Amino acid sequence: MTDHQPPICDYEGSTYQTSFWEQGGRAYEDQAEAIALQRLLPKEGELLLELGAGAGRNTLRYTGFKQVVLLDYSLTQLQQALQRLGKNQRYIYVAADIYKLPFVEGLFDTATMIRTLHHMAEPRVALEQVHHTLQPGAIFILEYANKQNIKAILRYLIRKQAWSPFSKQSVEFEKLNFDFHPKTVHDWLKETGFNLQQQLAVSYFRLGVLKRALPLNLLSRLEAWLQPTGKWLQLSPSMFTRSQVVGNTSKAQAGTFFKCPVCGAYELKPHGFNIICPECSRVWPIRDGIFDFRI
Repeated sequence: MTDHQPPICDYEGSTYQTSFWEQGGRAYEDQAEAIALQRLLPKEGELLLELGAGAGRNTLRYTGFKQVVLLDYSLTQLQQALQRLGKNQRYIYVAADIYKLPFVEGLFDTATMIRTLHHMAEPRVALEQVHHTLQPGAIFILEYANKQNIKAILRYLIRKQAWSPFSKQSVEFEKLNFDFHPKTVHDWLKETGFNLQQQLAVSYFRLGVLKRALPLNLLSRLEAWLQPTGKWLQLSPSMFTRSQVVGNTSKAQAGTFFKCPVCGAYELKPHGFNIICPECSRVWPIRDGIFDFRI
């Protein structure tokens, strides 16, 4: 863990769900991600952690899990998710910083992080935090923005782009928006205790001209056919990976769930609409069904 606080990309108050997804002409990208998740997700599980859940766009796709924890830094995004999915025992809504996750070690048997890593200024630190929350043998599905995509390669070759898509360095093309090289992401996964099992090349047909010219059902069939090529070539703008936790990890003790993100204490105490840490006396509010662990 770094001594300083990495910057956070906060979607508080954003209309991202409606403006980008529902009204932004991205039905193809949404369907492409649904295809990838269907291929990579375990058929069933106990407790899944959805990192960067936003307004819950993908949450309904985790059908085989008894419980899903939706985690996002933005309270308003989680409020949208709660409105979409409702209050019930299957969904747990948590506002928190990925760099300081408020969960005991070894809690989850599966985790997903989709369209989130590209906002991480210190992605390796974030992956370390995810690893701590996962049980031995747990599955982690990670999506990342690939700098070595066909469009970036062509732009570089015709000198319309200064940075090289072949270098292992990450590129920040907008503030807190990063593209990563596949080899770099593979190294981070290995270094943080994950064994890469499978990777898919996703959203090859993201160009607006293709989406306008071809019907969605045809694009989806082509997408499903091309995704497995990610095993040999990583040239799509989005890459999906499935990894498994390896190494000496432990499973959380029964009855434990949250830990204090400030001092790391496990024995948090519920008190009314708050959760109190007996070690450092921090008070974490529960805001209309959302556990707020933001520091």
